[in-house]
Amino acid sequence: VQLQASGGGLVQAGGFLRLSCAASGRTFSRYAMGWFRQAPGKERESVAAISWSGGSTYYADSVKARFTTSRDNAKNTVYLQMNSLKPEDTAVYYCAATGRVSTGQVMGLIPLYDYWGQGTLVTVSS
Repeated sequence: VQLQASGGGLVQAGGFLRLSCAASGRTFSRYAMGWFRQAPGKERESVAAISWSGGSTYYADSVKARFTTSRDNAKNTVYLQMNSLKPEDTAVYYCAATGRVSTGQVMGLIPLYDYWGQGTLVTVSS
């Protein structure tokens, strides 16, 4: 699976962005998809994830009620809608795919993801 994230940019605090992650390959619908981010000088952290069917999602506490992930298997694309953005959301955002887990909180575990896209930079100004 090859992944391509897009949609990053510069936004003011309180604003919104929608990230997209386009996947190649016919087996996209078999993978759980995750969103992760890495801020300068910090370790990569999980943000959100969604099961292959879209029926199960995971969110980090820091983004709950502000971010929403969804997917369109017909378009081989997963989305991350980010609302009420804060300066601390500034990071490079990555999408990733895993066939090892399919549901639940474990979808937030970085080591379980095998396929990674290049990142897209999100900058939130105060």
